[in-house]
Amino acid sequence: MQKKDLSRFLISLSVTMILLVLVGCQSPEVQRRDHKTWSHYGGSPDQSKFFESPSITKENVGQLEMLWSYPSGDDRFYFFSPIIVDSTMFVLGKNSSLIAINALTGEELWIHANLPGITRRGINYWESEDKSDQRLLFTLNNSIQAIDARTGKSIENFGNNGYVDLREGLDRDPTSITRIQSMMPGVIYDNLLIMGSAPGEGYFSPPGHVRAYNVVTGKMEWIFHTIPHPGEYGYETWPKDAYKYVGGANVWSEISVDEERGIAYLPIGSPTYDYYGADRLGSNLFANSLVAVDAKTGERLWHYQTVHHDLWDYDLSPAPQLLTVNKDGKKIDAVSIATKHGFVFVFDRVSGEPLFPIEEKPFPKSEMPGEESWPTQPITSLPSFTRHEVTKENLNPYFSDSLRQDWLKRLDSAKTGLYVPPSDKYETLMMPGALGGANYGNTAADPEKGIMYIMTQEYASTYRLNKVEPPKNELTNNDVDKVKSLYGSSCIACHGPNMEGGAGPSLKNLGHHMFYEDFRNIVINGKGVMPGLIHVDEASLMALFQFLGGDPERRNFRRGQREDVPIKGPVVASGGVDIPPDTQRGAPMQEYPEGTDHPEVRYTTDYGLDWPGLIDPPWSSILAYDLNNGTIKWRRPIGVDSLYAKGDETKGAPNGTQRKGMVITSTGIVFATAKGGKVYAFDSEDGSVLWETTLSNETNAQPSMFTLNGKEYLVINATSNFRSDSYDHSKKSGAISKGYVVYGIPDKK
Repeated sequence: MQKKDLSRFLISLSVTMILLVLVGCQSPEVQRRDHKTWSHYGGSPDQSKFFESPSITKENVGQLEMLWSYPSGDDRFYFFSPIIVDSTMFVLGKNSSLIAINALTGEELWIHANLPGITRRGINYWESEDKSDQRLLFTLNNSIQAIDARTGKSIENFGNNGYVDLREGLDRDPTSITRIQSMMPGVIYDNLLIMGSAPGEGYFSPPGHVRAYNVVTGKMEWIFHTIPHPGEYGYETWPKDAYKYVGGANVWSEISVDEERGIAYLPIGSPTYDYYGADRLGSNLFANSLVAVDAKTGERLWHYQTVHHDLWDYDLSPAPQLLTVNKDGKKIDAVSIATKHGFVFVFDRVSGEPLFPIEEKPFPKSEMPGEESWPTQPITSLPSFTRHEVTKENLNPYFSDSLRQDWLKRLDSAKTGLYVPPSDKYETLMMPGALGGANYGNTAADPEKGIMYIMTQEYASTYRLNKVEPPKNELTNNDVDKVKSLYGSSCIACHGPNMEGGAGPSLKNLGHHMFYEDFRNIVINGKGVMPGLIHVDEASLMALFQFLGGDPERRNFRRGQREDVPIKGPVVASGGVDIPPDTQRGAPMQEYPEGTDHPEVRYTTDYGLDWPGLIDPPWSSILAYDLNNGTIKWRRPIGVDSLYAKGDETKGAPNGTQRKGMVITSTGIVFATAKGGKVYAFDSEDGSVLWETTLSNETNAQPSMFTLNGKEYLVINATSNFRSDSYDHSKKSGAISKGYVVYGIPDKK
C-alpha cells in the first residue's frame, strides 16, 4: 500500500471509529423509540403518530367498541390531545383543569384546577432516567410552568419561583409583548424542552425565534433566530435592521426530532405582515422554511425555503415526517413536509439534499406600491394534492342560481391561481387559502415503509388589500365590512344576527364594560363553549371591539390573574404558580424603530375564510403518499357535510380536516377523524374503510393510542359542538356527554 493510500485509509478508519463510538455512547434518552407509548403529542418526538398495535388488526378492527368515557365536566370546547404514561392518562376539563385519570377505568387520581390559558392542544411529559422525577411541562399565559406528574402540584423551584417568562429573551421590550406562547406543546429531547411560539400575525408582532429550555431548571439553553441578527446566516435576505420590527417566522405547530441523530426539524411559518411585505423586501430566511438544527445546541445544519417572500400565509404548519424510503434500490433516511398549498417536499434527513427534483418557476409580479414579490417559487416534481385555481367550471354545483351568478361576476373581476400576489385593485382567490391544504395535525407516517399520510381540504381564501389607517375613534366603511365578515363567519351562529344572543350571550355594548386585552384574550383563546379564533388579525379584532362600543386605547395590563372556580373531585392545587402582577407592562409595538427605513403606507386584508365550500367536491380527503416512488397510492373523501351535499359521504366535508388528526398502526390501519364527529379506520394499503363510527360530540384534537396490560386502546377527545342542528348527534338517543372516549376490542365473555 502506498503512503498516500495508507493515509487515506487511516483517516477513513478514524472517522468510522468516531461515528461508531458516538452511536454506541448515546444515552438511553436519545435512542430510537419503539412507538409503543404515547407520552408525546404526536405519539413520540418524531411526531409520526405511528403506534405499535399488534392486537388490533384489519381482521378484528370492526369489533371496536366504546369501553368507557371520561366526561369533561363542563360545556367548553377542548382541543387537548391526551398523553398516557404507564397507567395514567392526562386530560383537560372542568374549567381548563389538568386532570390525571386511571387509563383503564377513568377514575380521577388528581386535579390541578383552574388553568385557563394553558397550552390549548397538549402538554409535554419528561422523566429522569430512574423515574424519580416525573413532570408535566406546559405554557400558561405567556409562561412555562411545570407540575409533578405524580402529585399534580406545581414545581416551584422550576425557573423563577415556578415559571419562565416567555416574553424575555426575544430582543424586544418584554413589556410590549402581549402574546407569545404557542397553543401547541413543544417537543422533549433528552433534558430539553424545545418550544415554538404564536406571536400573532399583525405588523410589529414579536419574532418567532425557537428556544430550548432545561426541563429541570427552566434555564434557556439555546435560541435559534428565525429572523437572523446581524452577522448571522440569512441576515442579508432581509432589509437592514428588519429583525428589530419584523415578527412571525415562528413555529406554531409540531417540531419533529430524530432522537438517534439529535436533529430537530423546524417547520417555520410566515413573516409578518403576511400579505404585504414592502417592509421586508428579500427572500426572508428562515420564514417558510424547513430548518434542521442540532437539538442540543440549536445550530443550523441545513434549511430549505418552500416559499420565498411569502405573501399568502403559506406557513409550514404540518409536522415534518421522518421516514426511511427505498429510492432507486437504496435506503435513505428522509424528512418530508406537506404544505398548505398542496406540495410535498422530500429531503435527505442529514444532508438536506432533495430526493425529488425541485424547480424554481416564474410567477406574476406584484403591482402593489413598494412591494417586490419574489420572481420565482420552488415547485416540486411530486404531484400536488390540492387544486390551485377557482374557475367558473369548478364552482360549487350546490350553489343556488342567484349565488352562482354572483360568483360568476366576482370571477370576472378577480384573479386566481397559484402565487397570484394580493392587490388593493381587485380580489384574489387563493386555492388553497390560509387554512390549507394540509394544516397542523394533518400529517402522519409509517416510518419504515416510506408512506406519508396527509389530510387535506379544498378551502379557498378571498383577499383584497386595504390601507392601514392611523388610530381613530370612528370606524371606516372598510372596518365595518371587516367586522361584518368576521361576525358572519365566526360569531353569528352563537350570538345571533343582531348580537342579542342565542346559544351565546348578548354582545350589545360589550366594549363598554370590558378592556381590550381581556376581549382579545377571549377571542383568541376561547372561553366556555366558545372556541378560540387564533387566525383573527389585530386590525379586525380592534374593529370588532370598537363596533361593540369599546375603546382599544383603554388598556388594562394586569397579569397573573386567577379565577378559582370550585371544582369537584380530588383537587390538589389551583391556578398554577402565582405570577406577580406586571405593573410595568406597556402597549404593543405600534411604530417602526427610529432610524429604520420603512414604507409610508401599509396594507392589510382579512383571511377571507367565508367560503369553505367555494369549489366543487370532494372538499376534504385523506391520502397515502408513497415517497419511495413519489406517487399518491390512494385517496378517500372524509367528513360529513351538512351545508351542501346533506350527508353524502362521497363528497367529504367543507373545512373537514381542520383540527383533526390520525393514528397509524403497525398492523396496517389508519385511524382518522373528520368533521361531523366521524372516526374512520382505513386499510393502509388501499384506503378501504374497515370500520367507522360517529361520535356524540365533535372532535377537534389529535387522537391517541396506548397499551395497558397487553391490550390496545384508542382515545378520542369529543368535547366540541356540531355546527348544524340537523347533524347534532349529542341530541340523539344514547348520546354520551362531552368528554374523552376510549375504544377497544371487548374481552371475550
